[in-house]
Amino acid sequence: MNKTNCRERLRRIQSNPSLEDLLYFIDSANQAELELMYRSADELRREKVGDQVYLRAILEISNYCRRACLYCGINCRSANLERYRIGIDEIIDLSAKIFEKGYRTLVIQSGEDPYYTAELVEEMIRGIQQAAPGMAVTLALGEREESTFARWRAAGADRYLLKHETSDPRLYAELNPSMHLEERLTCLRNLKKLGFQTGSGVMIGLPGQTTTSLARDILLFKELGMDMVGAGPYVELPGFPADWSPERREDLTYRLLALNRLVLGDVHLPATTALSTLAEDQARLLALQRGANVIMPNETPFRYRSLYSIYPNKKRTESASDTSFLEELSKSLAGIGRSVSFARGDHF
Repeated sequence: MNKTNCRERLRRIQSNPSLEDLLYFIDSANQAELELMYRSADELRREKVGDQVYLRAILEISNYCRRACLYCGINCRSANLERYRIGIDEIIDLSAKIFEKGYRTLVIQSGEDPYYTAELVEEMIRGIQQAAPGMAVTLALGEREESTFARWRAAGADRYLLKHETSDPRLYAELNPSMHLEERLTCLRNLKKLGFQTGSGVMIGLPGQTTTSLARDILLFKELGMDMVGAGPYVELPGFPADWSPERREDLTYRLLALNRLVLGDVHLPATTALSTLAEDQARLLALQRGANVIMPNETPFRYRSLYSIYPNKKRTESASDTSFLEELSKSLAGIGRSVSFARGDHF
């Protein structure tokens, strides 16, 4: 394909994306065409969300989960895993410490743990608001009833993350026993309706996944109007290997980041920990030059952090309290014309 035709495809992807055009860049584009796509995504990222790289603090409050998702190391069948929960008072205390480090976004993440009832999470949200005024509260607590989501929104939660992992109904059913894709999509639609800034995402390289389903994932993000999208590689669990090599999963991650940026415009896209785990540290900088604009340092206390083992050999994600990390990150980002930001970075 000549450069003119490639640019025309990229223009169509931004204005009226089709499965055919997305699949071309996922499956068939040559290196020169990929470089043009990456430059286009980086230029659009600069235009839509600026040169700041937003830091979002993750706090992993529980590794209990009632689900049996085959790709996840904390699923309910993981018999040898030491389980933990963080109490509400400790979560609120930790949120205050995280706020003092400069963060203005906190992501409360856990397995789908029924211990955290609607009432308990509402208490937690209100406590965080008092302890960390102005902090954007992001929840990642799994599927709940619409009335529960409404209660948490009224209490002051700003954002909700609920990855669907794959939009292929057959594959979803195989990978998530007793779960249904349509129920997850209903939750995402309810969250948007209630006014949450809503995020979803996919794993790249799940057993049985196709590049066609990845292209459909991008179109689904657009249809749902997602404010945040995570696209990271599947890191293999023992006995559950990926169909694609680590190099292929890394390559596809960059392609999806760029395409999500081109299709979704001002969406927030993280350079994921899974990518840094699968590939070398340089992968994060590459992701930030190919559409990404968010990094999510882990602020879970060390006594719990190793227990939140959703995949093996999870890279130790740095904390903002580590001045050497911040200095190194700021230096690396300056080298690509970017800067660190602790701001909320809302999506309106």
